[in-house]
Amino acid sequence: MEYRKYGKRYVIRIDRGEEVTAKLQELCEKEDIRLACIEGLGAADHVVVGLYNVEKKEYKKRVFDEEMEISSINGNITMQGKKVYHHIHVTVCNADLQAFGGHLNECRISGTCELFLTVLDGQVGRKHDDVTGLNLFDFSGRYIEI
Repeated sequence: MEYRKYGKRYVIRIDRGEEVTAKLQELCEKEDIRLACIEGLGAADHVVVGLYNVEKKEYKKRVFDEEMEISSINGNITMQGKKVYHHIHVTVCNADLQAFGGHLNECRISGTCELFLTVLDGQVGRKHDDVTGLNLFDFSGRYIEI
């Protein structure tokens, strides 16, 4: 991974063989990024996406081990306790140009991944919601430890 900072915006290149969520975690910890928006595209050869079932409070995951175009990555960076929390969705397409998308769990880059990360002033935390089972935005300023 290489990156450059321009004002409050990072331009990031994630390289072949690197995993997107791990590299974003590394960058956010190194640069002390607590609140940001993410957008990007690229190519991958291993992608795990999920669809959350609110009734069951669980993700159904699907694994793609094939060459995939990443047509869109978008999401956000917040904090849960003292840890960086990323919530990212992805849309990918296969050789037949069939598109699949969902919550991004893993994404190993086969060619390159080009991301823009825009840092926002402030901090938004996460709090667990018992009704949905999700970690929702917490604007109260009280952040739970995990």
